[in-house]
Amino acid sequence: MNEFEGRVAVITGGAGVLCSAIAEGMARENARVVLLDIDETRAEETLARVRAAGSDGLFIKTSVLSRNELNDATRRTVETFGRIDFLVNGAGGNRPKATTSAEVPFFDLPEEAIRFTFDLNFMGTFLASQAMAKVMAEQKGGSIVNIASMSAIRPLTRIPAYSAAKAAVANFTQWLAVHMAQEYSPRIRVNAIAPGFFLTAQNRFLLKDDDDELTARGRQIIDHTPTGRFGTSEDLIGIVNWLLSEAAEFVTGIIVPIDGGFSAYSGV
Repeated sequence: MNEFEGRVAVITGGAGVLCSAIAEGMARENARVVLLDIDETRAEETLARVRAAGSDGLFIKTSVLSRNELNDATRRTVETFGRIDFLVNGAGGNRPKATTSAEVPFFDLPEEAIRFTFDLNFMGTFLASQAMAKVMAEQKGGSIVNIASMSAIRPLTRIPAYSAAKAAVANFTQWLAVHMAQEYSPRIRVNAIAPGFFLTAQNRFLLKDDDDELTARGRQIIDHTPTGRFGTSEDLIGIVNWLLSEAAEFVTGIIVPIDGGFSAYSGV
């Protein structure tokens, strides 16, 4: 349908496993994709994939925890492409040191790891939205998709900081959806996706052992997922594209589960 033809999409954490797939998927729909990330090597690899998929994309090295860097990325994007139509807040993740274990009980979780995990997920989303949504307010239109998590809805064991941060992202999504529509334009929409269990570099240590076999936790997850598998990055592309598109023009302030039925299954 070429609905994204000429539209400009900024993706934070754009070099990550999930967001690089989202970026490539949007490039296939002819969007101009701007990748924000701190990992230059992976970002350049993703940019090559984005350009091969048909987008005249751009990479700007940016920390989502720096207001100045985000403002600079916003300025450079507008100078290059003239506008910002879409924002995908994909920067985030958990830290092993913010995870409880037999060796590290809850009482001994280090403050630095907790603060970093919370800030990366929540403050990274908040600050990027401040920078990019200001342009949308001036344009009187735009669409934002945040990445929450099913752990925001049903907290998981062992990852208290990550679950709390993603719950904050979900709450902020609803707040921002109302704020932007009421204060600036009803054509600015804000939604979120809530991925379930996706196997990434950040959580592999919890789900697979050194022999690439499922851990007890990994097996428990699969046994409680009706589709019988972990999610893949490609599972996110269709729903993100829909939320950003005009097909969802009456959809704002929702959090969409993408979890293979995990949240629907009671265990019996």
